[in-house]
Amino acid sequence: MPDSHTVIDHPLVQHKLSHLRAADTPPHLFRQLVREIGQLMAYEVLRDLPLTNTAIETPLTAMQAPVIDGKKPALVSILRAGNGLLDGFLDIVPLARVGHIGMRRDPDTLQAEEYYLKLPCALGDRLTIVVDPMLATANTANAALARLKAAGASRIKLSSILAAPEGISALRAAHPDVELYVGCVDDHLNDHGYIVPGLGDAGDRIYGT
Repeated sequence: MPDSHTVIDHPLVQHKLSHLRAADTPPHLFRQLVREIGQLMAYEVLRDLPLTNTAIETPLTAMQAPVIDGKKPALVSILRAGNGLLDGFLDIVPLARVGHIGMRRDPDTLQAEEYYLKLPCALGDRLTIVVDPMLATANTANAALARLKAAGASRIKLSSILAAPEGISALRAAHPDVELYVGCVDDHLNDHGYIVPGLGDAGDRIYGT
């Protein structure tokens, strides 16, 4: 069973996160920062990809060189805010297979409702990385993870820029086998299910809505 969560506390992640939090950061810069944080997080999330050796020729000699082994990883974005992080991950692993899960949160119950699903094939043979900038109540993440498991995914990681302690606890209770990577764990959720201090609604700020 994985640890509760891994905080990617690299100074560049924390610096960019501070600019994300600022209320006066405009949408175009917000999008750029989310993408850049996705690139930085990808290095840590993908740290344990398996390697194998293959024969290559350098300008000087032949050698056995390490390359990534196995099926290409699957990146699954929880719409719509997840697409901001997805772009950053794809910058690092452009050959990854991509899926999307559309989830909307009921404003009264805070429960997630699925409205779209398109996933890569052979999820059981791939590392599956779910990207969603915010882990608040974890209702959306938990529903998405259950859907992925039903589709055959067996090794799953979740990557979020921010998480609330309540969300981490709920995720661990529902999916203790899923590895969680976050940029920061904030203080708490407010009465509307928003992370505090947080950064507001990530989807609205990415797309200026």
